[in-house]
Amino acid sequence: MRAPADVLDAAGLVLPDYGGLCLDRVLPAALGALGAPTPAEVGDAEEARRRLGVPTADRVVVVLVDGLGHRMLAERAGHAPFLRRLLPHARVLTCGFPSTTASSMGLFGTGHGTGRTGLAGYTVRNPVDGALANLVAWQGAGEPRSWQRRPSLLAHAAEQGVVVHSVGPAAFAGSGLTEAALHGARYLGAESLEARVDATLRVLRTGPGLVYLYWGQVDKVGHQQGWRSAQWGDELAAADAELGRLARSVPGGTVLMITADHGMVDVDPARLLDVAAEPALRRDVEVVAGEPRAVHVHTVPGAAGAVADRWRERLGDAAVVLERSEAVAAGLFGEVDAHVEPVLGDVVVAATGTGGIADSRTQTPHSLLLRGMHGSLTAGEMEIPLLVVA
Repeated sequence: MRAPADVLDAAGLVLPDYGGLCLDRVLPAALGALGAPTPAEVGDAEEARRRLGVPTADRVVVVLVDGLGHRMLAERAGHAPFLRRLLPHARVLTCGFPSTTASSMGLFGTGHGTGRTGLAGYTVRNPVDGALANLVAWQGAGEPRSWQRRPSLLAHAAEQGVVVHSVGPAAFAGSGLTEAALHGARYLGAESLEARVDATLRVLRTGPGLVYLYWGQVDKVGHQQGWRSAQWGDELAAADAELGRLARSVPGGTVLMITADHGMVDVDPARLLDVAAEPALRRDVEVVAGEPRAVHVHTVPGAAGAVADRWRERLGDAAVVLERSEAVAAGLFGEVDAHVEPVLGDVVVAATGTGGIADSRTQTPHSLLLRGMHGSLTAGEMEIPLLVVA
């Protein structure tokens, strides 16, 4: 039998490059640019700075555009004249697995993969009660810093004397996911991207420091309309204009880093299988967690091997199906802490094409009608840009 990594490679899938050209190096590189250290377990900040090509500075802005995959940006760059000019010099990074917001916020915010943060998908099974927890809405996961136990890099930076601000929607201030992965900064609530750029510029004019700016509308429109839609192009154009204004307006001595948390694929609804309607997929399965492009299957005790075989037979080349030990051995989650292991599925499924695996018993009808989805290991979902302006 082939090694799990070989199976994934044969399917044309992309493995996370943890510790290399990866989202987990972005904040360490930003700290390196400011001359601040990172925690020893995260790796060397100066090495991350050099690897990602970030110059030294006394002010750094990190912009994370939710859902802006590198291939998406390259294909639709005609809508983004500012970002298009930066593309020839972009670093192409990977996010982690699953390629989804909760997991990527943990990777970005702590420098650690899902295996250490436990932020393993849109939904996960809570080992305490066996029920599904939603890690974006933070429902059913309990106290955030008990679930996610690794230090926040923003908090670490503040402890090192760096002035740190986060700029995002007011509703995210103190939210579960913010507390789990991104706590430690002074939070500035602003709704439109124009208002967030204005808030960022005000902070930068007060003196040196680090600003993290989040923008989620690109991802939202991609989910609703698909990333090849006219509406998505319009949203990209609007974001590009404001990011261009930010780059033109920052004080001297500022480095601007623009990246993303994941990409996206436009799914074919006809290729979306519903576990609720598939007896072969339901058998010996206690709960299906994750999202349609990246599924955690929790089985009855001792049934993981048989369930994996049945899922492989039913899904064929539409997905790669691995038992948990195989997924861990392939490096999908990075290092795995003991308390996180039961959060991961006994069987892990990564979609390969334009379909996925849903479960209408636990997922809302609206979520199953989304045009754009992400979570799996295709290049369109895994590859993200890093654009640096100095």
